[in-house]
Amino acid sequence: MGPHPAVAAVRRAVRASLAGLEPGDLVLAACSGGADSLALAAALAFEGPRAGLLAGGVTVDHGLQPGSADRARHVVEVMTGLGLGPALSVAVTVATPGSRGSSPLDTSPSRPADPYPGPEAAARRARYAALDGAAEATGAVAVLLGHTLDDQAETVLLGLARGSGARSLAGMARSSGRYLRPLLGIRREHTEAACAVLGLEPWDDPQNFDPALTRTRVRGRLMPALAEALGPGVPEALARTADLLRADADALDAIAAAEAGKLGGPATVLTAGWPAPELAAMPEAIRHRLLRLAALAAGCPAGTLSHRHVTSIDGLVTGWHGQRWADLPGGVRCRRRYGRLLFTATAVVSPADAAVVPGVVPPAGPTGVPGVGPRASTTGVPAPQRDRRDPGGRE
Repeated sequence: MGPHPAVAAVRRAVRASLAGLEPGDLVLAACSGGADSLALAAALAFEGPRAGLLAGGVTVDHGLQPGSADRARHVVEVMTGLGLGPALSVAVTVATPGSRGSSPLDTSPSRPADPYPGPEAAARRARYAALDGAAEATGAVAVLLGHTLDDQAETVLLGLARGSGARSLAGMARSSGRYLRPLLGIRREHTEAACAVLGLEPWDDPQNFDPALTRTRVRGRLMPALAEALGPGVPEALARTADLLRADADALDAIAAAEAGKLGGPATVLTAGWPAPELAAMPEAIRHRLLRLAALAAGCPAGTLSHRHVTSIDGLVTGWHGQRWADLPGGVRCRRRYGRLLFTATAVVSPADAAVVPGVVPPAGPTGVPGVGPRASTTGVPAPQRDRRDPGGRE
């Protein structure tokens, strides 16, 4: 007699996600102690050795509730009991307004704190930093995450509420770098059933019931309301939408990356710049992706670069009437100069009286960026204005 259908479904999903790994590779299951990640950890403990892989686990102690350290120790004991090794616990400090947060395994270089993204995003940022650190410390080639089809459906709804584009509505990818999400085709009810059959006792995170958190309201209120109004199958339909949009978004991203290469690569926006007429001739979907790539290459934090910022850059391409710049997150500024888009830090701008010859990149200023010198003040965000070198707004 085979395993329970729920157990078999989770194991099949994990087995499929491990197919591309080499014998002897170490794989970690990220386990919070909830039903989804417990079922995932149990499946990895079963399937990993059968595929010739080393199977371990890691739990992250966010320190957000009393007794979290004891809870983390218990999860380590459970993972060890399942046969996972190494079984690690990593404590993190989740950022609060004005602080960066930290993880003992975070090896990224010191940098200024990003704008506070809110409690859910701050916890997620700390968690991924800890998981990255654990993978690097142990030599793991992959980390399995327990996101289910229900999580994917909630992600799509959250993207719709924010007015996001196709990339955000595409939800979570099954594979992203070292991270694998085997359970995106599995319903939460199946992971709960698998735990019950295997005798595992999931822990219910109190934050999953906190109505102050947006995802909690989506899970507890919106999804049941949609099921009542539209009937069963809403989560599956939303997840299917994510799969379809991801294929489209991947294709558009690939086209944009190829076009960026033709323009000299994203890094050239900091030196020679990109030609605005060539950008203007591209379809909007490709151009906006290129402008986002350029802004990220210039140092804009991905989490704070919004559609509004991209359209402000696009205005320098398609709505040019002499406006001087577009200010972006992370202290980045985009200017249009003699038909080219150039990104700089707001701490530096081109002197108004600089001798600039069209088609010729001037010598590097004190900043090392051609034609860019020091700026006296960065206070405030100036209103769009015409460039004094071009009072008619013409190039």
